[in-house]
Amino acid sequence: MAEAYQASSLLSSLSSDGAEVELSSPVWQEIYLCALRSWKRHLWRVWNDFLAGVVPATPLSWLFLFSTIQLACLLQLDPSLGLMEKIKELLPDWGGQHHQLQGLLSAAVFASCLWGALIFTLHVALRLLLSHHGWLLEPHGAMSSPTKTWLALVRIFSGRHPRLFSFQRALPRQPVPTAQETVRKYLESVRPVLGDDAFDRATALANDFLRLHAPRLQLYLQLKSWCTSNYVSDWWEEFVYLRSRGSLINSTYYMMQDFLYVTPTPLQAARAGNAVHTLLLYRHLLNRQEISPTLLMGMRPLCSAQYERMFNTTRIPGVEKDYLRHLQDSRHVAVFHRGRFFRVGTHSPNGLLSPRALEQQFQDILDDPSPACPLEEHLAALTAAPRSMWAQVRESVKTHAATALEAVEGAAFFVSLDSEPAGLTREDPAASLDAYAHTLLAGRGHDRWFDKSFTLIVFSNGKLGLSVEHSWADCPVSGHLWEFTLATECFQLGYATDGHCKGHPDPTLPQPERLQWDLPEQIQPSISLALRGAKTLSGNIDCHVFPFSHFGKSFIKCCHVSSDSFIQLVLQLAHFRDRGQFCLTYESAMTRLFLEGRTETVRSCTREACQFVRAMDNKETDQQCLALFRVAVDKHQALLKAAMSGQGIDRHLFALYIMSRLLHMQSPFLTQVQSQQWLLSTSQVPVQQTHLIDVHNYPDYVSSGGGFGPAHDHGYGISYIFMGENAITFHISSKKSSTETDSHRLGQHIENALLDVASLFRVGQHFKRQFRGEKSDYRYNFLSCKTVDPNIPTSSTNL
Repeated sequence: MAEAYQASSLLSSLSSDGAEVELSSPVWQEIYLCALRSWKRHLWRVWNDFLAGVVPATPLSWLFLFSTIQLACLLQLDPSLGLMEKIKELLPDWGGQHHQLQGLLSAAVFASCLWGALIFTLHVALRLLLSHHGWLLEPHGAMSSPTKTWLALVRIFSGRHPRLFSFQRALPRQPVPTAQETVRKYLESVRPVLGDDAFDRATALANDFLRLHAPRLQLYLQLKSWCTSNYVSDWWEEFVYLRSRGSLINSTYYMMQDFLYVTPTPLQAARAGNAVHTLLLYRHLLNRQEISPTLLMGMRPLCSAQYERMFNTTRIPGVEKDYLRHLQDSRHVAVFHRGRFFRVGTHSPNGLLSPRALEQQFQDILDDPSPACPLEEHLAALTAAPRSMWAQVRESVKTHAATALEAVEGAAFFVSLDSEPAGLTREDPAASLDAYAHTLLAGRGHDRWFDKSFTLIVFSNGKLGLSVEHSWADCPVSGHLWEFTLATECFQLGYATDGHCKGHPDPTLPQPERLQWDLPEQIQPSISLALRGAKTLSGNIDCHVFPFSHFGKSFIKCCHVSSDSFIQLVLQLAHFRDRGQFCLTYESAMTRLFLEGRTETVRSCTREACQFVRAMDNKETDQQCLALFRVAVDKHQALLKAAMSGQGIDRHLFALYIMSRLLHMQSPFLTQVQSQQWLLSTSQVPVQQTHLIDVHNYPDYVSSGGGFGPAHDHGYGISYIFMGENAITFHISSKKSSTETDSHRLGQHIENALLDVASLFRVGQHFKRQFRGEKSDYRYNFLSCKTVDPNIPTSSTNL
């Protein structure tokens, strides 16, 4: 997804003088520092888990064990087989009157040792179970008896009510693949996009690398994997994100996961009040670790480390490298409206403010007629500037307006009250969705604080959106937050019949605090330059969003193929029709099966996919195309499963490249790998909490996913989400400055490819016949048949 842009710019970010100086430190020192950071995080998590009672046994289990031992002693039984008497001998002799105290202490020590041994055994057994990945290799939709047995054992050893971080110390570490296997897979992945001469050169470079450099690099990388929680994730965060010197607009992604067809209330302040209250409820659950961990197949836990920096987090710019500043708590949000900044307290002495009280605060901001101060209106454009420039200007801002800057950077998150409406409209549904996406991705260049972990955007007509900074977490984590937010603020909190939040205003509530920026005139040129740059970047992005409502996941299931593989092959066919050639394709896959895992790349432009596309282009028979389609699907599934199980290509090559730079080892092969360009970057937005919203009974309450910018000036960024069982929404982005790309043109190709691939299956043949002549209409035919008017406030009480 958006990380593809950062990955493709890695080579240039490491070629600056500052980066060279930073990487000149000895490799042993770098490994030591990585291990130190990793163990600090690990120890903090252990302490937090112990206090929260997720070790995974509860403190009550120790009390039960201690009571059982005491009961056995009263019955003249010795469950310790003499060990408690040995412990008594080691305790100080306090005299006969303290004999009973010695017995209690020895029982407590024995109970603690036994309890700790049981917990350690549980962790080892669970880690061994979670290290098994054979279930990934089974055919799609099938589950063998050994896998069923494995799942049952995982459930037994996981405990009854696991919390968010219950599995962290039981998760296995991400394995380091062999260099030979990674290089073999790499050469196989580039064969479809390279000519014979170019492929021969790549093969020669790869063989030289395996002979001259790989053994030493693998040794050091293996050592790093033993010393740290994850051999690649910390470097991925640092070198791909925090060392990138470009604008954050390039790596930010957006969530348009508001209800596509319904707006619960048209009142901007009310929607903001409920949304902010819900986000802070989520933070409260997060702090108490009361959010259930994400489980694959309902059993296999995923790493939850990325949740830790969701709130109270800001990316602080540096001249050579940024860093993430995370606060343990924050009791306010920073709000932007019409060029002005406000500090809105979110808590009273009695706890979190009610949604109605928060609505009152936001309404006070909307009603405030005061103008923006000089330099204040466009100040946030600096966060969209190149990072080195913003780092230098920030020192001046911090000197002259430290209080205001701290109020923004120390906020739980950032809120932007937009002065314009957004969302789907009857008059021009296609253009309105495109504008909605573009506004969420880049705004106007000065109305987002891009450094914050995320910005909540509330439009004047009550529509919502989220703009997310990418370094702290990937899309599934922020998507989990957003799903909870939408379901809770609409269906649980709800709205009164007049559109306001439920409850009553509080006349004693203080006014929001207007932030004062006493800035010197010397930074005016920097703000103007940053604003021009942000507007140039924003204006150059071509966004196109369309919901494909002809068929969805249910139809694809009837075809007995993976829905993700189906879409990936459709995208290969559409892109080939658009550009007339194949290209390296980036599909983001998660590696959260491992401790602190993030993502891996699935190179979905395979030889099998190309054969299928050529067969479709040559108009071969449906039987031939379908046979090639199934072969390509099987290949894509194998690559996806390999990536998820830590046997992917790109993260291993990336780590080898960083290690080679630390060792001052020049590797033409690794340099060539890191200089590759992703002309097609794709990602699926997962729907993780289907139980929160019943889209079957309430089909109007579906969300439309999110998107990101292209990874290359002449490439595309594509995300997609399955809306319920019968619709798919695509988000396509490209650069307007490119003469080779056009988001709307590619959208038309995707639409045609979906129908053409569906027609290969007997159950889908009528689709092509029925809709081939009216594709431009069926996307938005809901506007004439839905009974819910998006402009009418909808109360959740009738749901």
